[in-house]
Amino acid sequence: MPDQTRSLLSRLAKAPPVSDLRRAKAQLADFAGRAKDRPEAADLLPHLDGGTLRDLLLSIADHSTFLWQLALSDPVRMAMLARQSPEATHRAIVESQANLFREMRSGAITRDDAVRAFRRNRNTHALLVALADIGGIWGVEEVTRALSEFADASVRGGVNLVLTETADLGRIVLKNPDEPGEGSGFTVLALGKHGAGELNYSSDIDLVIFFDPASSALPEGAEPATLYTRIAQQLARLLQERTPDGYVHRVDYRLRPDPGSTPTAVALPSAYIYYETVGQNWERAALIKARPVAGDVGLGETFIAELRPFIWRKYFDFASIADVHAMKRQIHAVRGHDEIAVAGHDIKLGRGGIREIEFFVQTQQLVFGGRRPALRGRRTLDMLDALHEEGWITENARDELSDAYRFLRTIEHRLQMVADEQTQRLPSDEEELKRFARFCGYPTLKAFAKALTQQARIVQGHYALLFEEGPELASDVGNLVFTGTTDDPETLATLRRLGFRQPEQAAETVRGWHFGRRAAITSQRAREVLTELVPALLSALGGTADPDGALAALDRAFGRMPAAVELLTILQSHDRLRLRFADLLGTAPRLADTVAQAPHVLDALIDPAFGIPFNDDAAIGEQVRQIIGTPSDHEDFLDRARDAARQMRFITGARLLSDILSPAQAGEAYASIADAMIRVSFEAVRKVFEAEHGVVPGSRIAVLGLGRLGSRELTATSDLDLVVTYDFDEERRESDGARKLDAVVYFTRLTQRLVAALTVPTRRGLLYEVDLRLRPQGGKGPVASQFRGFLNYQKTEADLWEHMALTRARVILADDGFESEVATAVKDIVGAARDRKHVVSEVASMRELIAQEKGDDNPWDLKLARGGLTDIDFIAQALVLAHGAQHPSLVGLAPEPVFAEARKAGLLSRDVAETLIEARRLLNAIFQWQRLTIEGRFDPATVPPVILKRLAAVAGLPDEKVLLEQLNETRGRVAEVFGRVLDVGSRRVKRSG
Repeated sequence: MPDQTRSLLSRLAKAPPVSDLRRAKAQLADFAGRAKDRPEAADLLPHLDGGTLRDLLLSIADHSTFLWQLALSDPVRMAMLARQSPEATHRAIVESQANLFREMRSGAITRDDAVRAFRRNRNTHALLVALADIGGIWGVEEVTRALSEFADASVRGGVNLVLTETADLGRIVLKNPDEPGEGSGFTVLALGKHGAGELNYSSDIDLVIFFDPASSALPEGAEPATLYTRIAQQLARLLQERTPDGYVHRVDYRLRPDPGSTPTAVALPSAYIYYETVGQNWERAALIKARPVAGDVGLGETFIAELRPFIWRKYFDFASIADVHAMKRQIHAVRGHDEIAVAGHDIKLGRGGIREIEFFVQTQQLVFGGRRPALRGRRTLDMLDALHEEGWITENARDELSDAYRFLRTIEHRLQMVADEQTQRLPSDEEELKRFARFCGYPTLKAFAKALTQQARIVQGHYALLFEEGPELASDVGNLVFTGTTDDPETLATLRRLGFRQPEQAAETVRGWHFGRRAAITSQRAREVLTELVPALLSALGGTADPDGALAALDRAFGRMPAAVELLTILQSHDRLRLRFADLLGTAPRLADTVAQAPHVLDALIDPAFGIPFNDDAAIGEQVRQIIGTPSDHEDFLDRARDAARQMRFITGARLLSDILSPAQAGEAYASIADAMIRVSFEAVRKVFEAEHGVVPGSRIAVLGLGRLGSRELTATSDLDLVVTYDFDEERRESDGARKLDAVVYFTRLTQRLVAALTVPTRRGLLYEVDLRLRPQGGKGPVASQFRGFLNYQKTEADLWEHMALTRARVILADDGFESEVATAVKDIVGAARDRKHVVSEVASMRELIAQEKGDDNPWDLKLARGGLTDIDFIAQALVLAHGAQHPSLVGLAPEPVFAEARKAGLLSRDVAETLIEARRLLNAIFQWQRLTIEGRFDPATVPPVILKRLAAVAGLPDEKVLLEQLNETRGRVAEVFGRVLDVGSRRVKRSG
């Protein structure tokens, strides 16, 4: 169309009204100031004084923090978007996104450059789409098509990049390096709105990945499931990992067959069998929109073609209506979207929302599509047309539902543009809602509310004509009677229907609560709340992977609690918390125990900040200080510190459980929490200590973290390995307080008080276990070391194992100027010249000593099993100590960066470095999850099956048996490398299970 050649600036047609004009003008002035400094943006300046572009920028500045930051951060980008045709810009961005792998393969850019470009393209495209949408250039169809085409390019470009890297490692054979997906045996299907080509502004992308286990692309001896699952995981990481440049797309793989027990990539034969035998109507509905977007597209098209008999039934399938309506009732029952409202209304899942239009269309597609091929399309608006043309709905129904769909999707996009969040819920606060109404183009909230309720009622009216009303799930869970001493048959049937495999045991447990067998729920108020809560609570537990185990965990928690009223009241008040708590009970009993001790930690799960993945040291430290507040005395501080640590560790564990944090990010967050607790504890102790004893003039002190604390890889249960060192002027070695102390005694007692503050049990429980045995002379030496003595010992007396420990040392706190001095000294000690043969001999001997003392034959002990984390860390430490003098870049790094640097330095081959890095990531991830879920020794014989399945899922594997095989295989490779690097005979990993 000729109009599509005109610039965005010349085609802007409208701008939403502004709520806070003064603030918006100030922000626009800031933007203008930045644009003046950039000659490439100079052509924007005249348009900032008046006109539609100015009005649009004022509105964005007022209403959208996300869009305004994109505009403000890069005026040149804004100028480029304004001067070019939006269609041409869209095409250029899509082409760039899809072809970044070619630039990387040619050497024009590095992988890091590609990762940045993926994200910057997304930012530019997000701003382009918003300007074209809000400015009235593009309608809903153009917006959703542009978003979908960009997502296609992201997935296609990401898959091609990962496949290219995989081929470079010799793990796959590409038929055509210019088109890596062709013949790769790996196909990516987009489902949901992405598959339909009607993606929303800030949506997850629903992907399903299938592979051909007999593909010719597989090298001899390759394990298809492991290889293709790894590719799928690398694709997700490439697209959704947040960096300073943002992210590309959030990826959801949960629409694959049986996601709880299958790896991320599913073999095609298994998928066919699944859909043909146990596939459900909701999966048929999902597959209506399935579309191959990356990898071997032909393979995906063949797969969809062969699934047609499953998706499209030969006869009219009226049973689908009842099934889909049951899904809709469940959404209303569980999520509370049963009323048409404005404030807080969910425009997707609520009454009269987008989902009702989609269900209206998809259900009729499922019912009639087997006999009417014209009804097999993916796009909602196209299928409304088709339903009318085929005679299934009236012209009025088509037009009204189409208008409502466009209206609701536009509101959905505005909601998501505010802060780049995947939300469909309108603000609950009236002032916020007024502002949002203006962002949608309405001068008043009243006008917006009228338009919304009118459209929602139209949708609800058409939906009700198709579906007869059914009972709400929340008000009709089924018969649940726990009085008397015998089981009610209908109650057992209800429990069985909810998912309990042992309904008799479940009934006995709940009956025991009512009979007062748990002291925590014997008060009158507790019993009242419990009676009302039980149906909803059992429904929530029934939705977990192991309802019986979750119920047993809750019963144990009640047994340990002095009183359960607070917990029960919280669960009664919040549906979402109830569901999340049920998930904790089934999957992470340790976290559920924390809730039992301190129910208020659940508040964090409904905080909007819960979904933001962060492990920033400063931010966590600030949160810890806010929670602690201003204690009244030292005892109060100790209690508050334990509360703060419990809450922060709970949030970190819950984020890991919810896949908001990766295992590595969780390790960093746990370490940041420990750092913060050490710092605030030291400040509190020092303040009291100095009030008694004054200070030693000119003295300095530093606390070092070693082990997992030093490398920022703590787990939920890690001890803290600390070393304390201090310095003072020998001429002034006495403190100046009322109770003077010699410097050595002073710092010894100060250290003892710090350790006590971290370890002493209070009524709020324990904080940390602290280990000081890595100090000079171990348990025989003083708890704090004078700095000169520390250096002299390390240089003249220390055994090599003590230097091994120092490779992971990190200064956690220090007086001014002392931190750099201590860090430099440690780096010099670690990087000193050593005889390589002596280093590897000592490291190997230390490994054998540990094996003799602690054993190395438990395949689930990921630290001590031969080829496990200890071996990998020892390899890294040996490389640093043996070669740090010649290669200083090795010093001061965590193990994985050590291996990468060692490869660059020629100390390790690429294959060996990759083997060690991948092995450590896998073992560390499983280890982190073990510590999150289970207290004490990890014994698979007693661990709930759901936890073993979750561990397997973390590795992208179907079950614990395959996981153990993968762990054994990984450790075998590590053990072989250990033997080669440390010049000792490799020892076969002992296998089990």
